[in-house]
Amino acid sequence: MKLLSTKATCNSHGQDSSYFLGWQEYEKNPYDQVMNPEGIIQMGLAENQLSFDLLESWLDKNPDVGGFKSAGKSIFRELALFQDYHGLPAFKNALVDFMAEIRGNTVTFDPDHIVLTAGSTSANETLIFCLAEQGDAFLIPTPYYPAFDRDLKWRTGVEIVPIPCNSSNNFQITESALQQACEEAKKRNLRVKGVLVTNPSNPLGTTLSRDELNLLIDFINEKNIHLISDEIYSGTVFSSPYFISVMEILKQRNYHKDSHPDVWDRVHVVYSLSKDLGLPGFRVGAIYSENDTVTAAATKMSSFGLISSQTQYLLSALLGDKKFTKKYISKNKKRLKRRQSLLVSGLQKAGINCLQSNAGLFCWVDMRHLLQTDTFEAEMELWKKIVYEVRLNISPGSSFHCSEPGWFRVCFANLSQDTLNLAIKRLRSFVAESFPAAAHHHQSRESSKTRSLSKWVFGLSSRVREQEER
Repeated sequence: MKLLSTKATCNSHGQDSSYFLGWQEYEKNPYDQVMNPEGIIQMGLAENQLSFDLLESWLDKNPDVGGFKSAGKSIFRELALFQDYHGLPAFKNALVDFMAEIRGNTVTFDPDHIVLTAGSTSANETLIFCLAEQGDAFLIPTPYYPAFDRDLKWRTGVEIVPIPCNSSNNFQITESALQQACEEAKKRNLRVKGVLVTNPSNPLGTTLSRDELNLLIDFINEKNIHLISDEIYSGTVFSSPYFISVMEILKQRNYHKDSHPDVWDRVHVVYSLSKDLGLPGFRVGAIYSENDTVTAAATKMSSFGLISSQTQYLLSALLGDKKFTKKYISKNKKRLKRRQSLLVSGLQKAGINCLQSNAGLFCWVDMRHLLQTDTFEAEMELWKKIVYEVRLNISPGSSFHCSEPGWFRVCFANLSQDTLNLAIKRLRSFVAESFPAAAHHHQSRESSKTRSLSKWVFGLSSRVREQEER
């Protein structure tokens, strides 16, 4: 007789992905400026540690909240006792207001249609449980977050079918790619129940365009399926084109709840405070759905992963401080933009380019020219050198199901500026020593740009002088 379940002994969790293996190598030999300066620098972790000082400053100014007091009196016992799994009304109200503020108040959210969960991992899995059966499928554009293979599939039994996107159009979603994914699902005898997108994208660091969002709405209407929009990076958009929520698209198309209830019942949003506020350890996630049946079912399921009352109380006060949230959102975006620019410019000096991005805590980095062959085997060989020789933990594109070898995700917001500069220095040295041809090509190209610019500036100066003499 088997003593353990099939679930306990199966290997479908995805922990053996290179995405997670890189973390394991980092944990064996973590970089520390003093204790281990030759260790592996963690650039595979999408955490936002750039604005902790703003949060800590707010806590210092609001000691009663951190001490679980109200009007100077302790409410610890009240918070410590059992709370209804619907969540604290004050927190739900503050959360939906914050979600609207991040979106420029172009849309509003009804607190009665939000379900609180222990992070976005729980939110996504709960939605899949509500929308699909074992053996059904969701379509997801590539490249996509590696842990979706765990979060969406492992316990639900639901399958993922990739929507193939590539660099020829900067990995944008196309109608042909959607239809190709449907055909693939049909070949595998899978019933497609919906599409899941991350907007902004992890790992691309880009926002979905208005055309892509309209295409997705048309597609789910044609197929009569669901759309899940994972918008946990919505507050990290630091430059144009700016973020457009799927909810804004429904509003602009005049798809009102009363006139188009079928559409509203099939569009769902996932949100979290893990990325925008940098609070993954607080385990705060949410599902927003206008589908009453989904909301009711998800609320019941949320009892398996609740947010503590203490966390809800603290964050309801923080998010309810509108002066603070406005300041935080603005400063956080400026810091992200500055840090992303540092990484991009540093990589360019090493002869490495990035996909042009406007959001997120990472860059999608193009190292195709450093591959020995145009294969995923060559990508893994390069990745191993970067992990073990350069001692940087970055994530290979194959772990994100990218269709083209040679792309890597590199995170920039979880480490100090000094550590980032060291990481760039290590990578530049590696490229110069191991790929001199690539480094020489980059230097030649930069010299050509400089000559062209000098010629242009000289010519311009001459024309200006001529005009002045006239």
